[in-house]
Amino acid sequence: MDSEQQRLLTAMPLHAITSTYGEAGLRDRFAAEMASWPEADRLRLDRALDLAARLHAADHREREPYLNHLLRVAIRIMSYYRVHDADVICAALLHDAVEDHAMELTGSAVDADPRACQQAALGVLADQFGPRVAELVGAVTNPPFAPERDANEQYREHVVESLRDCPWARVVKASDFTDNGAGLIHTTGPRLRRLADKYAPLVPVLRDLIARPDTPLDAAVKERILAQIDRAADRFAAVRGDA
Repeated sequence: MDSEQQRLLTAMPLHAITSTYGEAGLRDRFAAEMASWPEADRLRLDRALDLAARLHAADHREREPYLNHLLRVAIRIMSYYRVHDADVICAALLHDAVEDHAMELTGSAVDADPRACQQAALGVLADQFGPRVAELVGAVTNPPFAPERDANEQYREHVVESLRDCPWARVVKASDFTDNGAGLIHTTGPRLRRLADKYAPLVPVLRDLIARPDTPLDAAVKERILAQIDRAADRFAAVRGDA
């Protein structure tokens, strides 16, 4: 990547990079964001990206590789949230690894107990990237929900409980939620309404969590996130036909 292309990529919105350059462009943007970081941090981030790419190699979201979502979540935290913490960025890259690929991480059988499998997968991440990364990933990982209860209600309850005492996990969740909210405009069919129904009740929860004094972001970044949450809420309302 030459200097002119690097300047262009660092000035482009993340979804514009996605639509124009795809995964390769997002990888280049990620490399540009961490170019000035210490070598030890860059090596850890590269390992986290490699693991995420392997685990999600066959996963897609609409018309794009799932890895694009993970890259955008990580880059947003680095660039727009001004966070230079390798543990947080590793967790951002791996935030869906346990929820979606616990068995691949642990080598468990298909019929393994899901909760036990998730805990074992978090242990693998702790061994490879440290206990703090595993803690952050665990905080944003949905547990198996009770089939007899409404899944969206359980999702909201889980977010409230898991992020209440884990301020840095709120940062990962905010970027994930922002990317999901922005990505909703690229979703079609029945899935569009299902996602709007899932995410809309989370808006007041996340607004409260991000605005709390112990959320480790400066005031300008918090305002940016709150504005993005509100724009996502408008999209959810339009899809749902809310008044």
